[in-house]
Amino acid sequence: MLNYDICYMIQRKEKQMLEELRSKIAGEEFDYPALLESLREYGCPRDKITDLLRREDIIRVKKGIYIFGKKYRRRSFSREILANMICGPSYVSLDYALHYYGLIPERVEAVTSITSSRGRHFSTPVGLFIYHAVPMRAYSIGIDRLEIDAGRFFLIAIPEKALADKIQADRGSAIRTQAAMKTYLFDNLRIDPEGLGKLNIEKLALISNQYRSRKLWLLYGLLRNYGGKGQKT
Repeated sequence: MLNYDICYMIQRKEKQMLEELRSKIAGEEFDYPALLESLREYGCPRDKITDLLRREDIIRVKKGIYIFGKKYRRRSFSREILANMICGPSYVSLDYALHYYGLIPERVEAVTSITSSRGRHFSTPVGLFIYHAVPMRAYSIGIDRLEIDAGRFFLIAIPEKALADKIQADRGSAIRTQAAMKTYLFDNLRIDPEGLGKLNIEKLALISNQYRSRKLWLLYGLLRNYGGKGQKT
């Protein structure tokens, strides 16, 4: 009976600790400093973290980055937010962003991002995260901040930047004419023609300028002929 009472008290304290932790961390995605701060009232917070991981009350996505386990999850975690956290500075772009905006039909399993540091891959319990590096001059333009709900947001390329990033990153494609660009867009990427026509060519011009890319100016010229948005009349 005594052992039962001890086990009951331990379980009750653990449950109370998780409830307190959930009240202090509003989001589903959090980092080590936030976790440590939330457990600072306990004598050995690092031991508590080890226990939480062992019981899968929290899950380590990458060293220093966590999400709550299924039992204590209030809503779905965001892989887009995690992508921003795992490697920074970065923003979601390339294939993942193109599918997010409905510009390409294929569902993209890996979360693809652009970073100003160096290209990297991270295989995690919640999926694959891929980062492609670009020069700083091209990095800082064409980024949007999308809010999921109160206090939870992530950085993602605007559609024009996502497409520009994809074209620049795809070094295997020899695009030297507008005809080759058209083939690449519609045959290789299977891009949505209607969505392509909604892209803002003035935004694309600014992005092409920062990239200093001949391929992107070919895209710009093609979109002008295609009737892209933002043309001066």
